[in-house]
Amino acid sequence: MKRRSLLVLSAVVVGLLVAGAVAAWAYDSSRKHTIAKGVSAGGIDVGGMTAAQAKRVLEQKLSAPLKQPLVVRYGHRKFTLSAERAHLTTNVDAMVQEALDKSRGGNFIGRAVRGITGGSVDANVPSQVSYSHAAVRRLVRRVKSKVNRAPQDASVQATASGLNTVQSRLGVRIRAHQLAKDVSAALVRPDGARTVTAESIITKPKVTTSQLASKYPAFITIDRGSFQLRLFKDLKLVHTYPIAVGMQGLETPAGLYHIQDKQVNPSWHVPNSAWAGSLAGKVIPPGPQDPIKARWMGIFNGAGIHGTDELASIGSAASHGCVRMRIPDVEQLYDQVSVGTPVYIA
Repeated sequence: MKRRSLLVLSAVVVGLLVAGAVAAWAYDSSRKHTIAKGVSAGGIDVGGMTAAQAKRVLEQKLSAPLKQPLVVRYGHRKFTLSAERAHLTTNVDAMVQEALDKSRGGNFIGRAVRGITGGSVDANVPSQVSYSHAAVRRLVRRVKSKVNRAPQDASVQATASGLNTVQSRLGVRIRAHQLAKDVSAALVRPDGARTVTAESIITKPKVTTSQLASKYPAFITIDRGSFQLRLFKDLKLVHTYPIAVGMQGLETPAGLYHIQDKQVNPSWHVPNSAWAGSLAGKVIPPGPQDPIKARWMGIFNGAGIHGTDELASIGSAASHGCVRMRIPDVEQLYDQVSVGTPVYIA
């Protein structure tokens, strides 16, 4: 009798378990298209929603905002990147399916108990947003082309009458790598502003205006028209000397040159030119026959600045290409310039 009671009790328990399992299976099956509580997708809560409901929510809160154009600002400038040009796409279907997969973890009994008791699954499905990296690079290049400015070194522009100073200027350069990162992040962020501010850095010139004078401790300009040689020290005019220049057909060459060599009481190396006659190619040592007096400063292809005792030629085009100076003047000039000093001839 006692044994029969136990068998009956066991059968009842088994029946209840089977019935419970069947009920749990039926309940779980009825929720296979429902996302568990606690699940989010792209940071958006989709827990408790059906797949269709979750898709509508994600399209509204994720896809729609991402279709808005992204704007890069730099000062008053704006650079726009549309979703179409960025080839921006959001795979909502894949996100919903992954949310369902996370909801279906474990066995059906556990899922049923969790559903009945109001339990949740702590899970987030990452956004599945894709875009064209090439489009981002093109946008960054566009910003750079409009914003980047190379620094400008201070410089000197010589004229027949003097020196003009070109001021140095700071440059600016977009932080291109940072901008690409910021744009990429903003493209896939639906809850953030669709505006990115481009950052830049200031670039400095190699030669500033304040450094320019030290770069030119001496500068010579020669005005052939007025027969004047001007000496500038630290870009300031300190002396103006009367000179003679090359005659017609043997003109002193125009252009920017530099003093190539310096000599005291030089010999005259006569050029192999027709005008030299029988002296062509000879070397005339210092003395009465040497027309190059006191000092020599070579500037270009045999032409140079030197002293002369033909004082009547000063103020005229009388030389064979050289620049003639009075002896006291050339001695004074010689001591104030060095090899490498610029010589501008106009």
